[in-house]
Amino acid sequence: MNDFNHVLIMVTAADNEEARLIAKVLLEQKKAACVSIMDGMNSSYWWKGGIENATESLLMVKTQAGLLGVVVETVREIHSYDNPEIIALPVIGGSEAYFEWLDESLEAKADEPAAP
Repeated sequence: MNDFNHVLIMVTAADNEEARLIAKVLLEQKKAACVSIMDGMNSSYWWKGGIENATESLLMVKTQAGLLGVVVETVREIHSYDNPEIIALPVIGGSEAYFEWLDESLEAKADEPAAP
């Protein structure tokens, strides 16, 4: 499979509570089939002219490429950061059975192509 019908969206959150809220909303709205959360990630980044360090949670959101825009919009609406990290990576292959499960888990099927 190499059709880029699916994406892995990485989102950092301030803490586990925020990460779980984002995951819950995406799952309940059927915008994601699965969200994995990794807690205690150390991040260093430029912000407002200086280097910042933070401990964050990382969400790995598995969904259809056509749902990328609505996932980004939903995360931005509930995220506490002014400019949350939301990065989508194309899925270039994997288990066909997993992709079938992923597609069946999403109520609203994505018909439009992914944004560039």
